[in-house]
Amino acid sequence: MKAFPSFTVIFLSIISTVIYGQDVKVTNEITSFFKDSLKLSNLNYPKSVIRCYATNNYSYLWLDEKPKVDQAGIALSFLMHANRFGLLPIDYHPERLSIERLIQFRSSSTQENQKEKALFDILMTDGFITFINNLHFGKYNPLYHPSYVDSIRINGFGADEVLSDARRHGDFLKVVREAQPKLKAYHDFQDYLDQSYTANNVNNVMNSPDEMEKILINMERLRWINTQSLNYILINIPSYTLEFHHRGKVTEFKVVVGKPRTATPVLESEISYFSTAPVWRVPQSIFLNEILPEILENNSYLQDHHYSVYDKAGSKVTVNASTLKEISKSPRQYSVRQSSGSHNALGAIVFRFQNSHGVYLHDTPQKQFFNRNDRALS
Repeated sequence: MKAFPSFTVIFLSIISTVIYGQDVKVTNEITSFFKDSLKLSNLNYPKSVIRCYATNNYSYLWLDEKPKVDQAGIALSFLMHANRFGLLPIDYHPERLSIERLIQFRSSSTQENQKEKALFDILMTDGFITFINNLHFGKYNPLYHPSYVDSIRINGFGADEVLSDARRHGDFLKVVREAQPKLKAYHDFQDYLDQSYTANNVNNVMNSPDEMEKILINMERLRWINTQSLNYILINIPSYTLEFHHRGKVTEFKVVVGKPRTATPVLESEISYFSTAPVWRVPQSIFLNEILPEILENNSYLQDHHYSVYDKAGSKVTVNASTLKEISKSPRQYSVRQSSGSHNALGAIVFRFQNSHGVYLHDTPQKQFFNRNDRALS
């Protein structure tokens, strides 16, 4: 009776030792790669890749001997057809990754091609992490450089964690869908691509490269928008329109944007508050470049346009020949406000949000502007 449990212990030890010996070789190849700074420099998101393998005991993520689901084949298919998502397959190591190589490595013995297998597995991981990040943040996002994205989770999103979750549940399509923006405009472009890349429409895609380029650029820009909310306001500057998205419904309005020399900037922010019957605190640039020259030339300009001048302390200044000389001498010491009313440049309401451009969204007393096709008039 005593021999049986001893035998069991020995048996388990032998099996464990054999498997451990095989894992060590794989682990050594993978960890050796991560210790080589030159090899790491070939990865787009090295820190994210290392985190993935660290949570998997530095074993293969894709080259399992008997996978329940062909996760590697599914993931590789996404990378090879990245153009269906407005991305480029060339960004995901196509020179090293292919279905043929995947089949070759899976059909070879465990001991063969260890270095090549480790490299393939690591590049697969980096390729798919890159794909997820490109879908979520965009490739050329001016706010999120790849090295920054690689270092931390941003608003709870980390591509390495997303990949690990996909491998656990085996639903890569769900991961791809959830990584993309929730914006209606983005999904409209995505639907168009899906239709364009069907077998019957390949020729149409090839015959309209300019149109496709615009779609890819617009999808990239939409990925830069940092919101997963279904409630938002989207101003399309070139089309002079505003879309109000709320609970799945979209209401569209006409807008007036900046002239070419005072172009409306591309930005993203959150509305802090709005004011009705607002007083317009004229931006300093407008005061210096537009209003001050008018004041100096026309004594009645301030009164005619319902403007008042204030000093640095916020006290109202009585404008006469003497004070006008001081204002002209040190204009940055003064500011201008326009009283509320039907004459006010902000109209009946203004929405405020933080941004570095001094931009806000407001009404206008010049309703005739909305009847024009070209509304770059501000």
